[in-house]
Amino acid sequence: MNPTVNWFFEKSTKWQDAYQELRAIVLSCNLAEELKWGCPCYTYNKNNAVLIHGFKDYCALLFMKGAIMNDPKNILVQQTENVQSARQIRFTNLDEIIEQRAVIKSYIENAIEVEKSGAKIEMKKTTEYKIPEEFQTALDEISGLTTAFKKLTPGRQRGYLLYFSSAKQSKTRNERIEKYLQKILEGKGLDD
Repeated sequence: MNPTVNWFFEKSTKWQDAYQELRAIVLSCNLAEELKWGCPCYTYNKNNAVLIHGFKDYCALLFMKGAIMNDPKNILVQQTENVQSARQIRFTNLDEIIEQRAVIKSYIENAIEVEKSGAKIEMKKTTEYKIPEEFQTALDEISGLTTAFKKLTPGRQRGYLLYFSSAKQSKTRNERIEKYLQKILEGKGLDD
C-alpha cells in the first residue's frame, strides 16, 4: 500500500467498499501502487498495468493493454470507440467483485504477463483519423494553420480531430474550431 493513495480509498463515495475490495485483490498480485490521473494505478516494473476508477453507474478496473489480453470470460469492455488500448472490467456492486475475485485476479495476472512479455499495441496513426470538412476548410484557408497543426505532437493532433469530429452539427464543429484556432497556432493542445 502506498500511503499517498489512501485518500482515494478513504473518500466517501458510493463505491468506497468496492474500491477497498479491488485494492485488496490488486495488491495481492504484487504490483506497485501509485497515484496517476487522480486514481490508484498499479504498475509492474514501472509500467502501468491496471487502474481503479469509478463513474456514476459503475466502478472498474482499467487494464492499460486490455486490447491484447486474454478475455476467456468475455468481460473486457472498450470504453468508447476511440479507446485503442485500454479495456475495463465493470462492477455495479461489491457482491459482483467478491463473487468474481478469482476471475479478477486471473485477469490481473494476465495483465502482468502482457507487461512481462514487452508486447506493444499498434496504435492508429494520426493520418488514419478523418479530418472534419470544416477543419479541412480552415486548414486550406488560414495561413500557417496547416504548418502549426503538423508541428503538434500526434496526441495533440488526435485530440483536436476527435474533439472537432465529435460534434454532431456543422455549426458546433465550426464553433469548436474557431475557439481553438489560436491554441493550434501557438502549438498548444486542447488542455494546455
